[in-house]
Amino acid sequence: MAGQSGELVYDAKMKNRLKRSEGQIRGILKMMEEKKDCREIVTQLTAVRTSIDRVIGLVVAQNLAACVEKAQQDRTEDTESYIEEAIQLLMKSR
Repeated sequence: MAGQSGELVYDAKMKNRLKRSEGQIRGILKMMEEKKDCREIVTQLTAVRTSIDRVIGLVVAQNLAACVEKAQQDRTEDTESYIEEAIQLLMKSR
């Protein structure tokens, strides 16, 4: 969540999701070493991608919230430009 001064805080939920993805990737590498069926590997890769996509969404959403909060406090920045930047980040992640 955004801190009081508008900076981004990467919370425990985000970090835990990434740690879970990291564990899944290690599991996928082990599956590859064990020559598991490609369908199982693709299923796990898809799960990792979905998990990472969710983290990207959280990071962008919280960054947007922090930027809008800061813009409102400073009254110097264009909130619309932050929203556009967030949309571009989400589109780039696809």
